[in-house]
Amino acid sequence: MIKKREFYIDGKWVAPAQACDLDVIDPSTEEVTAVISLGDQADTDAAVAAAKAAFPSWSQTPLAERVNLIKKFLEIYKARAQEMADAMTCEMGAPKDWSLSEQVGAGTWHTEGFLEALETFEFEHRYTATEMHVLDPIGVVGLITPWNWPMNQICLKVIPALAAGCTMVLKPSEIAPLSALLFAEMLHEAGVPAGVFNLVNGDGPGVGSQLSVHPDVAMISFTGSTRAGIAISKAAADTLKRVSLELGGKGANIVFADANEKAVKRGANGCFNNSGQSCNAPTRMLVERSRYDQAVEEAAEAANTRGVGSGHDHGRHIGPVVSELQYNKIQDLIQKGIDEGARLVAGGLGRPEGFNRGYYVRPTVFADVTNDMTIAQTEIFGPVLAMIPFDTEEEAIAIANDSPYGLTHYVQSEDDTKRMRVARRLHAGMIQTNYNGMAKGSPFGGVKASGNGREGGALGIEDFCEVKVITAYAD
Repeated sequence: MIKKREFYIDGKWVAPAQACDLDVIDPSTEEVTAVISLGDQADTDAAVAAAKAAFPSWSQTPLAERVNLIKKFLEIYKARAQEMADAMTCEMGAPKDWSLSEQVGAGTWHTEGFLEALETFEFEHRYTATEMHVLDPIGVVGLITPWNWPMNQICLKVIPALAAGCTMVLKPSEIAPLSALLFAEMLHEAGVPAGVFNLVNGDGPGVGSQLSVHPDVAMISFTGSTRAGIAISKAAADTLKRVSLELGGKGANIVFADANEKAVKRGANGCFNNSGQSCNAPTRMLVERSRYDQAVEEAAEAANTRGVGSGHDHGRHIGPVVSELQYNKIQDLIQKGIDEGARLVAGGLGRPEGFNRGYYVRPTVFADVTNDMTIAQTEIFGPVLAMIPFDTEEEAIAIANDSPYGLTHYVQSEDDTKRMRVARRLHAGMIQTNYNGMAKGSPFGGVKASGNGREGGALGIEDFCEVKVITAYAD
């Protein structure tokens, strides 16, 4: 069993101020795979103090040095990719191949995107002949990351914070902390100066809350549930710190009758990927009435043929969901869909056939869902698809926008004019059409209950900066 009780504070691995062990559970087996320690106030204070002491020097470090550190980290990250993939398989159940290509690959993708953005990024620009606008690092930042895409979210926060000249304290998810600890090892190997990057394991009510109210933390960047994002915002208000939030989603996928013949299958598999544990998943499929019956059959087939298996196996299957708590939540919501009258056409309650251990969920499809049902309004965070018919373009737009969330919506049509017209009227931070993915460095984020701020590329770097104006500027 892996034992990782230490925290990374001020350039060293240090024991917690007070022992508070927590088992890390392998969701594929329900067995303990590691033990970590949860931090308390003394650990949080030590990490923030180290970051505060390092800020004056790091904030004035030439950009070229900060870029070189990020490049060195990226080399190490790529060289140790298999270690990182194995860690995420153990902690959150991502199947081996998916963990390496997608989970690890997300960290590479975003880090490269920031490096490309930094090639042309202006921390200073002359606004008039005598006025200069400067982007200064905001200060010490608290970074709170989730378990569903560990490296995706850690790289989206740590890398731009380093680039901007901030110092930081990272609190990864206590459910999936092993990848974050390995990330800290890599940064240390890359030569990050003492105090610039610190890591303290802990839970939300503990270290998370302590960072949110700490007077020496200038900003919190949080990814997780909307409920927790609201709590963090309230906790941070007394110290007037900036709060950047990437929260939940309930993506509508509008499939018009003229969409590509593979549109339904691709949309269903997009919902099931990562065992449904993605905030930007297309979990509501809105289908034009003339194609609806066929679409229901296609989605059911996609669910019935989507393999489910251990994270420790190779293949294109989906793994377990992350925890018993998450498994039970998904089961309750599947039951809610049945109770409220949605038509279950694939999957359903319980584990897939052949499993009596592990947090495995059957890929599930509900048809004839109405948008007021719980499964249409609640982020399930499991491989559960809700299908809703529509008759007109106006109705599809109204259904899509009738959600507390506004992260990612999707539009499928071969009519370019209609596709763009609909995309412009959808209220969300990101609209993906005909399953075209976003470019490297594109801003990721949403509106309404999906949060605020943007991550990735140039806007992701700006999120960690304050604007300063200098008048009568002289070279």
